[in-house]
Amino acid sequence: MYFKKMIGKKCYLSTIDLDDAPAFTGWMSDYDVTKYLAEAPSCYPLQAEREALDRLSREHNYCIVDLETDSLLGICGFMNLNHLNQTAEVGIFIGNKDYWGRGYGGEALSLLVKYGFDVLNLNNIMLEVVSFNGRAIRCYERIGFKTFGVRREAVLREGRRHDKVYMEMTRSDFNDN
Repeated sequence: MYFKKMIGKKCYLSTIDLDDAPAFTGWMSDYDVTKYLAEAPSCYPLQAEREALDRLSREHNYCIVDLETDSLLGICGFMNLNHLNQTAEVGIFIGNKDYWGRGYGGEALSLLVKYGFDVLNLNNIMLEVVSFNGRAIRCYERIGFKTFGVRREAVLREGRRHDKVYMEMTRSDFNDN
């Protein structure tokens, strides 16, 4: 069951439902979905995914749900939240490939970033993305994230080395959008 915590035009963010573990296990087993994630080579059986969702549900992590159909699309949330310095890292993925390239990820991330700045009182939010994920990089730039660094050849996929791109947004960047 989902609860509308943050609502956009196409999707909303809800607390995590542990009954969604089978859907997440399926997504995490799909290399097309995970090749863009740090966890790409990992294997997640159903019980491990339940435990991961349980752990994530106790922090600022949210299911991404289609507003019209209440279909689960993916997950997003904050990591390494530091209230003293008002910083955090953000992560997102759309596991349901039927929703790729349709603006749901951008809207979900925008809702999350707004929550981070307005409710959690953050000042700086960063993310990491692999350099070959051009679609995600363009999405992050549209929202207002800016590249601040590159770790060269830090990711190995399919026998090739790729850069890891570091992007951030400050409260003032967000307010300028």
